[in-house]
Amino acid sequence: MGSAAALHGTWRMISWKRKAVASGAISDAMGPDPVGFLSYQPDGRVMAVVVSRNRPALKGDIPTDSEKIALFDSMLAYAGTYSFENGRVVHHVDASWNPAWGVSDLIRPFSIDGDRLMITGAPGTDPASGEEVVYELEFRKV
Repeated sequence: MGSAAALHGTWRMISWKRKAVASGAISDAMGPDPVGFLSYQPDGRVMAVVVSRNRPALKGDIPTDSEKIALFDSMLAYAGTYSFENGRVVHHVDASWNPAWGVSDLIRPFSIDGDRLMITGAPGTDPASGEEVVYELEFRKV
């Protein structure tokens, strides 16, 4: 278990797994070695950014429309407030790379063991496929 105060600080993503509810298939949500950070501040703000380590390289200084699509599909970013409820942290999204995430809260059951933060059993809808999924994320405290 963890507490709200134990969440405070910045966490570096180690892994992000997704399990499709319908099929049970497990995959890496943003590739096998994502680059990501999750930051919880004592003032109640949360910020998250994750990108695939294998993001496509640009052919020039300014991304083309097709390159922009590939870049969008290889990232996640949002900011908002959070609350601590019954051993879960709930992210109340104010701004997001995906405007649909501003419609509902993101529920994140979590546990902390030393410098390790595990978010497990986090329900969601995969923004790329629309599938109902359950996420498991691992972070280390920075």
